Amino acid sequence: QVQLVESGGGLVQAGGSLRLSCAALGSISSINSMGWYRQAPGKHREMVARHSTVGSTDYADSVKGRFAISRDNAKNTVYLQMNSLKPEDTAVYYCMLSYAGNLSWGKGTLITVSS
Repeated sequence: QVQLVESGGGLVQAGGSLRLSCAALGSISSINSMGWYRQAPGKHREMVARHSTVGSTDYADSVKGRFAISRDNAKNTVYLQMNSLKPEDTAVYYCMLSYAGNLSWGKGTLITVSS
């Protein structure tokens, strides 16, 4: 059974930075991608950033130039460095793991950006 352990959320002022981490624990093979999604109150869950095993990355337009995703394949861990945070970045951020035809989600970590 795969477990995703997220850390790094919290409260930050606009313009500040935070770094999220997500470690995938368990027996995992054939990882396709790891990434981050978010869901703000009253909105649908949206992709924030994804990192494929071959090294390609994908970002939501709203975070390009501010957020950076990275991955440690040896540790099955994905990171999200978030800079220049805005109040509209406030949401629950979920870690995502795609592997061997499966999709797993973390429990989510709340990020609140105050103006």
